[in-house]
Amino acid sequence: MNRIDRVSAILIQLQSKRVVKAQDIADRFNISLRTVYRDIKALYEAGVPVIGEAGSGFSIMDGYRLPPVMFTKEEATAFLTAGKMVEKFTDKATRSSYESALYKIKAVLQFTDKDYVNSLEEHIEVVRNPWLPDTGNDNTHLQNILQSIASKTIIDIGYYAYHNQQYSNRLVEPVGIFYLGTHWYMIGYCQLRKDYRHFRTDRIRYISNTGVHFNKQHPSLHSFIEKMKQEKELQQVIIRVDKHVLRYFGEQKYYNGFVSEKEVNGSMEMRFLTQSLRGFARFFLLFGEHADIIEPAELKDMLQTILADISKRLQ
Repeated sequence: MNRIDRVSAILIQLQSKRVVKAQDIADRFNISLRTVYRDIKALYEAGVPVIGEAGSGFSIMDGYRLPPVMFTKEEATAFLTAGKMVEKFTDKATRSSYESALYKIKAVLQFTDKDYVNSLEEHIEVVRNPWLPDTGNDNTHLQNILQSIASKTIIDIGYYAYHNQQYSNRLVEPVGIFYLGTHWYMIGYCQLRKDYRHFRTDRIRYISNTGVHFNKQHPSLHSFIEKMKQEKELQQVIIRVDKHVLRYFGEQKYYNGFVSEKEVNGSMEMRFLTQSLRGFARFFLLFGEHADIIEPAELKDMLQTILADISKRLQ
């Protein structure tokens, strides 16, 4: 990217937030802080009222606005592609808001770019895995949760916990939302449990914003997700599989913790990290006559037990 394009992009970035840190600009464009300061100076000398806040970052004087930003056809296509994901994996309110935003994006495109984007719309699709249950996302309350996060207000929810089959009312200080597997989850501080909990959003039976603000500074969503990863006890499994059966694995290998593979003596040696050795044993039964277990020995013992139980039922 040449300097003129970069300075223009920095100006757009400055308008996207109240305060933008110099390091964030440097990271985005892979430039030094010295270069960032030079580019900011160039904007100031060009008449853009950039304000530098010591220890915080840069901001633009309130009230300063540029004419509407023009999108390139590649940027608009990226929005179009993202829209296909939004359509399949978010709730009705989010889909509606995104559709409205996409119309506004298309409205500012040049005619040739409009034609370009419209010609691609029917050539992009997101197809859900037919082997996974279609859970539906129309009752995931994403917009209500996000509004509460932005305003730092407590939400009142009615929640059905699957593990104990119980319904309860909770007052929650929401921290963030994330998508895992086939579901949306919310992490928040539960005032009932006096601790942080994660809630599957489709199990929230009702949700209401209390309007009561909370002042507690919660850890970031990223820190919770990293903690969840670390708390998982994963066990390594190494197997060798005849090559001709690999094509039948499909995505199943990823669901069972696939990490890597390499060719060894004409077979494919595959490494997995699994949370459930018993679950992996049942996966192994699908192709066991074409594979050998390298480790752990415990997996062999578990399979022998399962096969013995099956043999008894077949008698």
